[in-house]
Amino acid sequence: MLIAEDLLLLLTNDTTGKLATSHREVDVALGGALLAELALMQRVDLPGSSEQVRQGRLVVSDSSPTSDPLLDKALATIGEKQGRKPQDVVTALGKHVRDRLYDRLVDRGFVRAESGKILGIIPRHNWPARDAAHEDSVRADLLTALRNATTGDARSSVLISLLFALKAVHKAVDPAGAGLSKREMNASAKQIAEGDWASDAVRHAIDSVNAAVIAAASTVVLSGGS
Repeated sequence: MLIAEDLLLLLTNDTTGKLATSHREVDVALGGALLAELALMQRVDLPGSSEQVRQGRLVVSDSSPTSDPLLDKALATIGEKQGRKPQDVVTALGKHVRDRLYDRLVDRGFVRAESGKILGIIPRHNWPARDAAHEDSVRADLLTALRNATTGDARSSVLISLLFALKAVHKAVDPAGAGLSKREMNASAKQIAEGDWASDAVRHAIDSVNAAVIAAASTVVLSGGS
């Protein structure tokens, strides 16, 4: 399972099949999850000032196949945008990836696809849970991490950091399940997100999601919510 797949499961309501937060923000976070996963695999990196691209810009350090077609496509996209800011890359990685991830989750039997039309006109697509066992296991790991405000698992740390960037920790994990208030859970998530577990490339992937989410929210406000 990819980190992006786990993130999408956590952000999709098991009963309604609807996303817990805006599509635009989720797409950016999914792009960040792909970038973070590649960074954990040491396939991408941030060069120092002595290298050919500017410091703080992404480069592909290993372009060999990953054994996952979605990660391979993401790696190719990063290669095409080599030398760009992480924020630009996560936005590109998140485009159209949500539907591909849902297709994979349907194929694996985790969710089922439901389609219809609102008022007989507007297309509607929902993905309610079909088998939530894996998602429940992931959520249990996150609950333990949030309860202890620490985790030795980089994947769980990435998930919590991305949920925190989306301001959606409490939407994916019930605070009561961890014996915490919403405020305490967010404080715990913040502590994990700001921990020293991440490499520079992973840290920039998560920070770029936060920046892109803030930019997206500003765009909505300036456009009057349209």
